[in-house]
Amino acid sequence: MINKKRTIALVILVCFTLSCLATGCQAERKQIAEEKIWKNPVYVPEQYDVIVMGTEPEGIAAAVSAARNGMKTLLLGEDKALGGLMTIGELNFIDMCESRDGTVLTQGFFQEFYDAVGGSAFDIVEARNFFLDVVTAEPLLTLRTENDFVEPIMDGNTIVGIVADEHGVERSYYGARIIDATVDADVAASSGVPYTYAGEDIGEKDRQMGVTLVFELSGVNWNKVWRHLNWQRFKAEVFKQGSADMGATDKTAWGYTAEGYAYEPQDDMMRLRGFNIARQNNGNVLINALIIFGVDPLSEASKAEGIARAEREMEYLIPYIRDNFKGFEKAELADTAEQLYVRESRHIIGEYQLTIDDVLENRDQWDKIAVGAYPVDVQPTAAQTYGTVIGSPDKYAVPFRSLVPLQVENLLVVGRSASYTSLAAGSARVIPLGMAEGEAAGVACAYSMEYAIGFRDMTMDKTAISSMQKTLKAQGAYLPDFTVTDDIMLHWAYPGVKVLRSLGILDGGYSNDYKLDEPISRWRYQNMVNNVLKKSGIEEDYIEVNDNPPNRQIIGTTARAIAKTEGMKYANDYQVYVAALEERGILTEELKPYFADGEKNPNVAEVVQLMANVYEYLMQNV
Repeated sequence: MINKKRTIALVILVCFTLSCLATGCQAERKQIAEEKIWKNPVYVPEQYDVIVMGTEPEGIAAAVSAARNGMKTLLLGEDKALGGLMTIGELNFIDMCESRDGTVLTQGFFQEFYDAVGGSAFDIVEARNFFLDVVTAEPLLTLRTENDFVEPIMDGNTIVGIVADEHGVERSYYGARIIDATVDADVAASSGVPYTYAGEDIGEKDRQMGVTLVFELSGVNWNKVWRHLNWQRFKAEVFKQGSADMGATDKTAWGYTAEGYAYEPQDDMMRLRGFNIARQNNGNVLINALIIFGVDPLSEASKAEGIARAEREMEYLIPYIRDNFKGFEKAELADTAEQLYVRESRHIIGEYQLTIDDVLENRDQWDKIAVGAYPVDVQPTAAQTYGTVIGSPDKYAVPFRSLVPLQVENLLVVGRSASYTSLAAGSARVIPLGMAEGEAAGVACAYSMEYAIGFRDMTMDKTAISSMQKTLKAQGAYLPDFTVTDDIMLHWAYPGVKVLRSLGILDGGYSNDYKLDEPISRWRYQNMVNNVLKKSGIEEDYIEVNDNPPNRQIIGTTARAIAKTEGMKYANDYQVYVAALEERGILTEELKPYFADGEKNPNVAEVVQLMANVYEYLMQNV
């Protein structure tokens, strides 16, 4: 009888096991193996050398680096699992920082991660396990998960600790040095660090890149996807048919742009774009393509509603994908990420703000602690707009000064909310660069503690910076000296390019081609002049011109717009308009010959320089 019961129990167990296998054991992908789930140690209110707030990859890099450099370190995170956007947000298709010759510029700790997970696309479970393994391997590092940030502990303008909420219990943690690795720079903002929001620094506070929700599909025929995308790319490259911006490897794929843009969402505050696709070890694919607008990244309720809206859209999106995407005919929705991919919110102001010119002029920095190269990718900001690539650098340096915020002592900020202008953040926001910054922040904390010097003093101390750089190089960081001059920088109209580019009005795409020598089109002039007036604070009716506008029309509309701001009127005469712009220093001696013939259609360079001069005049005089 006993043997019979044991037999029945065994059969039930086997059936249950087979059932799990048949369904793919989806939960296995969503969690780390039970024995690897971190158990918080008993709370002890003690002093740490370094506290890192945020268990994003950037925070993990910072905490591990600090511990490896001898610092007693506490890593605090709001989530149960480690890895943030890479794991909970399931963004497993890495935006790499590579120079034009293919060199990976973010080495050191990021390279350690990259090698462990097998490249630029990775399995979520493997990434979680790597982060947990590397954190728990450090004897000087204490990890406390599920700790929501509440407030900083301040002593005057010096941060000395963090108050966090762990399952409804507020606890205070004290540290000699603090690293803010939260995605929105919550610690810095709460401490009194000044910041701008979204595109506020270019006069567009309401301009904010859309967020995305990564979703997972099963049943995708990868061989068919691979053949289709690579054949389309071959036709584009060899026979000049269609776009070459697509392709596939054994683990990643990108393309389906036309199919994506053709989708008409039920939610009019959404947009489907081309697919970024990465395979998981279980055979499913993760897709980053659904852009959601109207989400406030600083509101948990708004983010939760954004996820709910996207999940409702899946009812319509998945059938569309099956019908229109080759290789996806049998696709089924397996899962959606628990966290949105938010590209920007706060931009803190530090001792130095990385600018768009720093990025696109490939500038080195004497106090560099990381090197980036990702294109300046500005995603769409509304359902009616499209994203753009402002330009693409070969490489640029991030200075240590960009990690040191103004007004608050003993604090460093790393990641997408560090001290970059909003346009520069289009490139510098990517995770590999943030991980390199985190590693540098850990080294900076060790140096600061050893030599009893504050971070702000370190920004002016060449010995301190040199020592940090030496340590980082010993840890594998890539910090070469470099000089890169792109051809565009030698163009006579480049000063005008810089002005309009810094306002987000002009973009050169992946090839940094501003089409300067092409005749100006109607829409390009209208975009320039109307945006220049808007960003100058001028309330002006929308200016329109004819197709292929000649000098006469461009000079006339420009002069009349300026006259209106000054309460003046001019006779409808080309030479009168020319004289008015000359008098104001807008039509300079260098520029005047290009506009001598009123019937000539000017090229883009000539109009770019003219509009740059208009902007500078209005900012100084109106």
